[in-house]
Parts: sequence; C-alpha cells; structure tokens
Amino acid sequence: MFKKYQIPFDLDDPNATLAHRDIILQKPFLKRLYKDWYEVFIKKAREVKNGKHLEIGSGGGFLKEVFPEVITSDILNLPNVDMVFSAEQMPFKNEELASIVMLNVFHHIPKPYLFLKEAERTLIKGGKIIMTEPANSMLGRFIYKKFHHEPFDEKGGLEIEAGNPLSNSNQALPYIYFERETDYFKKEFPQLKIKSVRYHSPFSYIISGGVSRSAMLPYFLYNTVKFTEWLFSPFSRHLGLFYTIEIEKM
Repeated sequence: MFKKYQIPFDLDDPNATLAHRDIILQKPFLKRLYKDWYEVFIKKAREVKNGKHLEIGSGGGFLKEVFPEVITSDILNLPNVDMVFSAEQMPFKNEELASIVMLNVFHHIPKPYLFLKEAERTLIKGGKIIMTEPANSMLGRFIYKKFHHEPFDEKGGLEIEAGNPLSNSNQALPYIYFERETDYFKKEFPQLKIKSVRYHSPFSYIISGGVSRSAMLPYFLYNTVKFTEWLFSPFSRHLGLFYTIEIEKM
C-alpha cells in the first residue's frame, strides 16, 4: 500500500512550499532524481565563467546544498531563500547574471514574456537560462491531463492569470514558447537563442511518487530505473515527462 502525503495547507500558502521541500528531502528516490537534474543545471551554468548564478523559484528545492554559489529566490517570502521578487521584474543590473536556472517554475509565471525580457537584459553575453519543465510528449499529455491537478493546455495563450503563484499555471507554457511559437520567440527576444530542448525522464518521476505518494520501488533500484530510461531514450520525444531547455544570450 503506497503512502499518500497530505499537505495541510493551501497550495499558495508558503508553508505548502516548505512542506513539499521537506517531502523531497525525506524521499531518497525523489531527492536523487532532483540531484541528477541539478547536476545538469550546475554543469551548464558553470560553463559561463563570469557573472552571478541565479535560481528562480527556489523555495521547494535544495539546489543551494549542491551549488553553494547560486543566489536562491522565490516570489514567496520564505526563510530558505536569499531574495524575494517576481521573475517578471528582477532586481539585477544589466548584464549581471551568468545563468538563470529554474525547476518547474516557468509554467507558473503569469507573463513569461516579461521574464524573458528581463533575462535578455540581465544575462551577460553567453549567459544561459536552463530550465526543466513538464514535456509535451504523447505520454506527458496523457499523464498531465488525466492525473495532475495543474492544467495542461498546449493550445493556450502566451500568459496565464496572475494572483496565485502556484495554483495558477499552464504546464504547456514551455512548449508554447520554445516549440509552438518559435517565430514569436525569435522576433520578440532577438538576443536569446534556444540551444536545445531535451526530452527525458519517462519513468523515474512517476516511480518516485513525486510529492504526493511514496515511491513505487526502493531506492537501491534507482540506477536500474535510470538504465531503463536510457534504453528507451530513442523514444524520449514521445515518452519523456520532462524536458530540459537551454537558452543562450547571443
């Protein structure tokens, strides 16, 4: 019988974010998956030699533990972040940032085009945005539309309703900006270039149970699951539940 985790707070309550973080830290399978995703962030961020590294939407994660130099931030006033601000208006100087990393955050930003303008302004030449987000794969659409509480509307617009930083979202926003509307992206953000969109993780997050349920398999089978995902990697475009998107300022 799988354990179900009950969060006794409204989703937009800062305590809910802290509770999600505690769950991630308590679950070895899920924590290891986050660490693997973080390692990609760190590797790509450190390819940029000058400037500051920033994480947006840090409250529910633990990136600072493995990337000490990163500046953590959130829109919610949380005790475990360095700065509190909106991604649509960032308190940094022009060309001050080497990288901006974010995990499951872009699809919660009400007006992502304002964030991208801010990224274009604050990143140094060669600076990067690296984000991991829900993927618009065949399996992803099925899982997110049938079994997830957040909406997934791949035919939606370029913004979502503001006011509720976590409960308002469209998990398809990354697809809309970085795959469906690439002509718009190139026109509106001429200094930003989409370097790669890599689909991955068809099984591991589901098996981890996420922040809602206990893991389906014990932690010692983690590497076996990842090996299985590698075997299925030729089909990632159809099966990947997440993708990692790398954008560079030219």
